[in-house]
Amino acid sequence: MGNSAISSGGLRERKRAATRAAITAVARSLTAERGLSGYTVEEVCERAGISRRTFFNYFPAKEDAILGHVDDDFPEEVVARFMAGGAGSPAGEISASLLADLVRLSLDLSERMSGSEEETRQLIGVIKKEPQLMLKIIGATEEREADFARLLAAREGVAADHPVVRMAVVLLGNVARKTSADYFSEGNARPYKDMLLENIAAARTLFSLPFTMSQFDTADFDGVESDGVESNTVKSTSVQPDPSEGAQ
Repeated sequence: MGNSAISSGGLRERKRAATRAAITAVARSLTAERGLSGYTVEEVCERAGISRRTFFNYFPAKEDAILGHVDDDFPEEVVARFMAGGAGSPAGEISASLLADLVRLSLDLSERMSGSEEETRQLIGVIKKEPQLMLKIIGATEEREADFARLLAAREGVAADHPVVRMAVVLLGNVARKTSADYFSEGNARPYKDMLLENIAAARTLFSLPFTMSQFDTADFDGVESDGVESNTVKSTSVQPDPSEGAQ
């Protein structure tokens, strides 16, 4: 494929991404203003400057438009930077920079949050009142977490069900959700970055505390070794968290 074809393909995808983002922005704004049932697809199309057919080429329903597209949540350049961080580690070994790169990825993605803070707070309020939208979000979250697990596994050269991959997705995902909920809560004036780093530092402190497998009935941990993680990898440690680390 020649350079012109590559450029053409990249331009088309950028245009598609821009259209998707515009539809999502309008759908979220209207939902914040009126609630999920307070507007029609036609009104979304009118505000976004597209046809009804174009809307359904991108999203099957209003709920999907509100959630947005997974590719828009993980921009190509951000993903490329994250993937490059594991290039120096042997395949099958977890890279030493993984946690730091996951934190940087979280911060990069947070900088791209759509809409104003007020619109997001309004949308959160609507979500709490719309059970069907919450169910859609739960399903989308599971799908996106599975996609992210595959991305993380590819970076590290391990299987998608590797225990470190699973825990990275679960733990970082929940830290990010908790941080977002607090950030968009009424009366908050702290920057998202500070709150995220504080929460990650707290989790890191917790998991650096001494812990030995012998403290528990080893029969409860039979599944750990079967996953390919040796029981002697979880040991008591005298390394205490550096008080200088944490939110900067």
